[in-house]
Amino acid sequence: IYQTEACRSVGYRKDGMIIMYQIDFNKPANIHFIGIGGISMSGLAELLCSKGFRITGSDSHESDITDHLETLGIKIYYGQRPENIAEDTDLVVYTAAISPDNPEYMEAVNRKIPMLVRADMIGQIMKNYQNAIAVAGTHGKTTTTSLLTHIYVDADLDPTVSVGATLDILHGNVRVGGSKYWIMEACEYTNSFLSFNPTVSIILNIEEDHLDFFKDINDIRHSFRLFAEKLPADGILIINKDIDNYEEICQGLPCKVVTYSSKDSSADYYSADITYNERGCDSYDLYVRGEKKGHPSLNIIGEHNVSNSLAAIAAAYEQGVSLDNIKLGLKSFHGADRRFQIKGELAGITIVDDYAHHPSEIAATLKSTATFPNKSVWCVFQPHTYTRTRAFLKEFAASLSLADHVIVTDIYAAREKDPGDISSKDLYNEMVKLGVDCYYISDFEEIKNFILTNCVNGDMLITMGAGDVVTIGDDLLGY
Repeated sequence: IYQTEACRSVGYRKDGMIIMYQIDFNKPANIHFIGIGGISMSGLAELLCSKGFRITGSDSHESDITDHLETLGIKIYYGQRPENIAEDTDLVVYTAAISPDNPEYMEAVNRKIPMLVRADMIGQIMKNYQNAIAVAGTHGKTTTTSLLTHIYVDADLDPTVSVGATLDILHGNVRVGGSKYWIMEACEYTNSFLSFNPTVSIILNIEEDHLDFFKDINDIRHSFRLFAEKLPADGILIINKDIDNYEEICQGLPCKVVTYSSKDSSADYYSADITYNERGCDSYDLYVRGEKKGHPSLNIIGEHNVSNSLAAIAAAYEQGVSLDNIKLGLKSFHGADRRFQIKGELAGITIVDDYAHHPSEIAATLKSTATFPNKSVWCVFQPHTYTRTRAFLKEFAASLSLADHVIVTDIYAAREKDPGDISSKDLYNEMVKLGVDCYYISDFEEIKNFILTNCVNGDMLITMGAGDVVTIGDDLLGY
């Protein structure tokens, strides 16, 4: 058995040579996905199915995603068993969360079926696209990928898209196009983006996060440098000039380097004179290499999204998309699922949901509410992972203090086990020290009753976090 770095994908020796599976759109094969119901895995399965590959998959339970895949003719097994893998399976794809003792993983190894982890599968697929855009950064990946999707779809460029949220324009999170363009998010966690093969890369920002994997900020910056080095000589790197010492990430690269900034007028793409409409959405003067190129308008809020839009503009314009088409695409985007998503109103209370789970994201979201004509901002925050909560405890408290009132609920464990040395009560105590009007409530039903008692007409309620806190607002609105 041969395994790639970090023991991810598995190939086998044949006649003294290591054979790793290569995805070729001209040679459709039979592929089985372990964990096919995930938002990314399902998108890959749908894409390959559209290209003539025979796809099967397994997952722990039925969902809207698996129901959709079955309508495409994909066979789904519920529960993971060795017999789910057909005799003529050419390749098994799995996520990094699948352990070596998984029965289907073990069956594939025993039968010497080539295996690719999700990230390596994406890298293989990208090789089939002449223009593959990868959007990386600690924050803003989904929004920037969504902006690019609207630009390319509205410009009739027929892109293939994989994005980490539901978009109305896609009726989901994936689009199977017929052109040379591929647009996708590139997550740094576990260095998965180092498996990708983009021709255009975007680096939005670089901050400390995922410290259960990375050692520190220098380790993170090193990974982003390696990501930038993945570009070919005729590729393009779009990088935020506001990143501390950004030159370290791009210095000496053979590819074209394009900078953007919402602060530094010496950047290749620059915004100035930001204004807001009655809904708090941004417009600004756009400068490209010192020349004013118009006044784009957004239908999303927050100065952080001005920066995200500049990255999307730079990527599209450098690939020849007209500024008129770019501006139309920007304006047609009204936000992605769980990204400052206005869910509705209840008794005059505006209910918003946001995916923010890092201090910088929280601060950006709460600052953006200043352009809304609301009385008070209530934030129900669900911390995401024990590691992140411990690492940024004081930073979380400071960012959340931008809200008028904060309700903290228990930590969403995600992939982690409770270490017993950190809890949401610690975050509550930090906010009390800062003088924040803060409440710790663990039970969602109690939170809903508290909101109905304390929020008044004209207030804004934001449910915030990467876990299941979204259900609080949905339940209040009767979704």
